[in-house]
Amino acid sequence: MKMLCLLCLWIIGLWGAAARAQVVALPNMSTTQVTVSGLSSGAYMAVQFEVAFSRTVRGAGVIAGGPYFCSQGSVFTATTSCSCTTELFACRVRAGGTRINDLIAFTDWFAGAGSIDPTAALAGHHVWMLSGSADSVVPQPVMTDLYFYYRHYIDADHISYTRTLPAEHAMPTDQYGGSCSTLGSPYINNCGYDAAGELLRWLYGPLTPRNNGTPSGRLIAFDQSEFLSLPGWHGMAGTGYLYVPKACDGNSGAGCRLHVAFHGCLQDLDNIGPTFVEHAGYNAWADSNKLVILYPQASAIYPYTNPNACWDWFAYDDPRYALQSGRQMAAVKHMVDRLTGVAPATVLVRLRAR
Repeated sequence: MKMLCLLCLWIIGLWGAAARAQVVALPNMSTTQVTVSGLSSGAYMAVQFEVAFSRTVRGAGVIAGGPYFCSQGSVFTATTSCSCTTELFACRVRAGGTRINDLIAFTDWFAGAGSIDPTAALAGHHVWMLSGSADSVVPQPVMTDLYFYYRHYIDADHISYTRTLPAEHAMPTDQYGGSCSTLGSPYINNCGYDAAGELLRWLYGPLTPRNNGTPSGRLIAFDQSEFLSLPGWHGMAGTGYLYVPKACDGNSGAGCRLHVAFHGCLQDLDNIGPTFVEHAGYNAWADSNKLVILYPQASAIYPYTNPNACWDWFAYDDPRYALQSGRQMAAVKHMVDRLTGVAPATVLVRLRAR
């Protein structure tokens, strides 16, 4: 039995080495104009990343998310007031139910303590929001609370809020997925609506029409453990993805812009493979508009902490989850630094394991 176990470990080691051989280091680039977006837990991650690093990020696209620090570190609040994702307790989502004034006070407090960037930096941001009218997971009152949260810091003409699309909880596209009313994997639905294109146009202004043919760019699998030691212990996968259009390849991304796209729960590599990376709709716009797309990858922590591979927006791994010092937040920021030329390639960030 002992020899058999040793053999199993040896085989697993060989398999892992083969898999790792196809994964490279995240390249050094010099992109600019960083924006973020996300769906579901990825939307919460996009909001908290934008708010925490508001001097780096210039805007956010939010699909089925909610205000910064909505859960206040409580899984109960996260699943009953910020979303309807528990069968143990009744959903408590209602207008104003996220307690916006408290969240604004927390935001100002964190900024005053230097734990996040000054809130004044949010004033110039552009924000694009979409809440499907049929969303049963993050109902519209949560998104409306997010709108009023943003309005405390950002003028109304910098915010777009779409809420009439009859979409369930999913990434809306016009080319891929099941029916718009479907709730289920891969959480990408064909609604006859190109959410990726709409949000990118709002964040960056007029864009060249997307590439409707075969993608012409290069998809790079990179090692996320360079940015967070033992990522699987902290809800991040060992591998992330970077899409580099042909116009940004070979020149370190000079003259190109960077967008970070956060997938939602159950859209990780173990559940749907690279489906979100390939079909959420960003890459076609990247090809024709010199946009580099960073796809960080979350992963599950079993059995109870984070079984659905969500991003940490309710302190399942780290009580600092919404601050710049949060493990996942800092890891993604260092990826962004690498891609914008802020951090030298020789600097390796190792965050202390819990």
